[in-house]
Amino acid sequence: MEQTSVLITGANKGLGYEAARQLGELGWTVFLGSRDAERGQAAVDKLAAAGVEAILIPLDVTSDDSVAQAVRLVREHTDRLDVLVNNAGAPGHVVNPAEATVEELHPVFDTNVYGPVRVTQAFLPLLQEAENPRVVMVSSAAGSFAVVTDPTQAVAQMHELAYTSSKAALNMLTLRYAQALPGIKFNAITPGEVANRKFAATDMNNHMGQLTAAEGAEPIVRLATIPADGPTGTFTDRLGSIAW
Repeated sequence: MEQTSVLITGANKGLGYEAARQLGELGWTVFLGSRDAERGQAAVDKLAAAGVEAILIPLDVTSDDSVAQAVRLVREHTDRLDVLVNNAGAPGHVVNPAEATVEELHPVFDTNVYGPVRVTQAFLPLLQEAENPRVVMVSSAAGSFAVVTDPTQAVAQMHELAYTSSKAALNMLTLRYAQALPGIKFNAITPGEVANRKFAATDMNNHMGQLTAAEGAEPIVRLATIPADGPTGTFTDRLGSIAW
């Protein structure tokens, strides 16, 4: 029987790499998306040393041409894609809203919002060939209105526009895809524990989180492995459902 397949964007490090490792350890075919081919190959080699086989897919989610080439490369190995993990993300520069410009927001939205749309749209035909297709959107608690309006949460005091608004937009994309495409399960996750005010340590936050990247990847893996009767249109963290 053909192995379950997964494409993970931004998988050369951090949460994407850990998701690749954990799903690869389940015996899945892992397509490791990486904007930088050299770093991607280093990640593939590192996984191989740990006993996990992965296939490098050079992939810049901000480029239509790169995404189209990624589809061609994946098609060389499979005629379906069981799981897509839209993980690649950009943090922006934490510019105060009073000073934020369109130029500050644009590259963050290009990666965090338009990127998942580009990749999802391009891979829909392969996903629709799978028996139980799933898409996991790696969002953030910073995109939750409930979290941002809770004064006890650190992000409530982080005055910026680009990252938080882009993740809020990604959450809405998740819901709209789930409603429009009931044959595919679309779910958003945040790699942390909202109730405990914990988040995963990654390059994006200068490794300031209290959870490891491996722990942060757990909800990605959980939603990637849901059965055919699993949920769709949800937003969860390590502990369960969280408010939008």
